Amino acid sequence: MKAFRLDELEAERAANDGAYLQFLRERNMSVGLYALDAGAQDPQRPHNQDEVYFVASGRAAITVGLETTQVARGSVVYVPAGVAHKFHHISEDLRVLVVFSPPEA
Repeated sequence: MKAFRLDELEAERAANDGAYLQFLRERNMSVGLYALDAGAQDPQRPHNQDEVYFVASGRAAITVGLETTQVARGSVVYVPAGVAHKFHHISEDLRVLVVFSPPEA
């Protein structure tokens, strides 16, 4: 078993001065913590993997392809591989668990 605590992952991510911390990588998936502060711009480009976002905290909008929805704590969003997507209008610091399948390259 591998177990993680969100507060410890957030501290590690912050210590490494990055918006993204991959903390689990297995044969068929990888998982990371993505952080965008209120008012930040999301620099993402489409990925080669399917991904699922689980919003642990914060508030924002996300656009996936041509669809936009509001997200907050507890929201889950699926993004197919190759589809353009971005968080925007981030009104509260956003912390998101990201699951890639297959693992992010």
